[in-house]
Amino acid sequence: MNAQETGLVLGGLGLFLLGMMLMTDGLKAAAGPLLGNVLATSTQTRLRGLVSGIVVTTLVQSSSAVTVAAIGFVNAGLLTFGQSLWVIFGSNVGTTTIGWLVALVGFKIKIEAAALPIIGIGMALRLSGPDTRRGAVGGALAGFGVLFLGIAFLQQAFNDAGQSFDLGAWSGHGLWSVFGFILAGLLLTVLMQSSAASLTIVLTLAESGVLPLPEAAAAVIGANIGTTVTALLAALGATPAARRAAAAHILFNVLTGAVAFVLLPALIGIVDLLGDAFALGSSPAVGLALFHTVFNVLGVILMWPLGDPLAAFLLRRFRTREETISQPHFLDRNVASVPSLAADALRRELVRLGGMAVGGVWARLGTLTGIPGRPDESAALPGLNRAIADFVARVNRGPMSAGTAQEFARLLRVQRYYETCGEVAPDIATGHPAIATLGDTPLQRNLLALAKLADDLLVQLNPDTEPFAPLSSAQAEEFEAGYQRLKADLLTAGACGEIDIAAMESLTRSFSTLRRVIDQAAKAARLLVELRGG
Repeated sequence: MNAQETGLVLGGLGLFLLGMMLMTDGLKAAAGPLLGNVLATSTQTRLRGLVSGIVVTTLVQSSSAVTVAAIGFVNAGLLTFGQSLWVIFGSNVGTTTIGWLVALVGFKIKIEAAALPIIGIGMALRLSGPDTRRGAVGGALAGFGVLFLGIAFLQQAFNDAGQSFDLGAWSGHGLWSVFGFILAGLLLTVLMQSSAASLTIVLTLAESGVLPLPEAAAAVIGANIGTTVTALLAALGATPAARRAAAAHILFNVLTGAVAFVLLPALIGIVDLLGDAFALGSSPAVGLALFHTVFNVLGVILMWPLGDPLAAFLLRRFRTREETISQPHFLDRNVASVPSLAADALRRELVRLGGMAVGGVWARLGTLTGIPGRPDESAALPGLNRAIADFVARVNRGPMSAGTAQEFARLLRVQRYYETCGEVAPDIATGHPAIATLGDTPLQRNLLALAKLADDLLVQLNPDTEPFAPLSSAQAEEFEAGYQRLKADLLTAGACGEIDIAAMESLTRSFSTLRRVIDQAAKAARLLVELRGG
């Protein structure tokens, strides 16, 4: 290729990537909450998760955005990791729509005549409402036009290059040719960090007659495998959920690529049959887009029986400290089959749960009073609570005596007390900035005195440490009287203008929450001691 042709290729690629970026950003903004709503409500089964991944990726043209959203829902507890896997696999199929768009539209019309008006209309919409959905649609439309303008330059470059860019001469060497074009597709994707761009180059080469279909299909396989390098780089230093998603993406594409490499002649035969069945014509680009879709559907078929084992493996392989802590120490299937043993195991597990919950309150109280660095494992509470709920459901499937059933009911009350402590504890720390504004005043000293009393009570109420004991009547009355005095002082100070109303409300909320969690922890402690016969 001469300098002019090289410039056309580079400019065409740049315009294509710019158009993809504008179109993707515009579609994501125009979709608004749609992406989240679909993923949150349409992933209850693997088939629905798969379809959701395909549909949402088709709408926003960004598999990475769909994957990030799925990871976010897993972290929020709205999706299980197993459900998110099928969203990720579906997003791989959804990415094939850009190939169809290029093949069916990009090579069928006089692009220059359509692209420039589309860009103009899109930018007019964008400028007339930059912060509205209309503006987002305009940005997507302008990106659409820029994308096809880039394709036009690529077509011109490869048509002009003619025989000087005859990649067909590299074919005809059996598996070596196939392997070489797989490697070429992989390197193109790695270098450009865009499988869509490398796929567009391959489609353009095929449509221009420069690249035979078998070798073009091999390059498509390589382009898909090349996306795993981006996923691998993104996973470095990421959260465990992100590393699991990246690993699933890598395994999907590598396994599918390996099988497609072995079955390439058969897959091309299937593409020919489907092309004839659906009257898609003889366009090499359309055949290649169909191959890209068949290739990714093959991956879904391969993963269908492997989904559950893969999810279990990745959950074991990548774990956060909180996930490790949230694993039960005393609950398992064997214990669940004997209700009397299950009750004792549950009591022991609730001691751990209580230690995390009360420890989290103690840490928040330290934040309130300016004592940093207290250990806090309360982030593991939701996971351990779910494990306990699953264990109890398993125990309830079998018969149990009336006495054991009553014991389980009391243990579940203990769990609920500690669950409440974990849920409301973050509110305790919100009053810290307000304490600092009080200065060395009687009100501040009263606040700190009550906080010190609460501190001592929390140490006593932690079931996972010694000395553990329920509160005596005198201790409970002393704390309640101190709380009522402080509440009256805060209200008086706020009414007289001695402190800011916002500070008064913040401190009242902090100590009201503290009072509530001490009450809940005290009830749990009393029940635990009764249950162990102490």
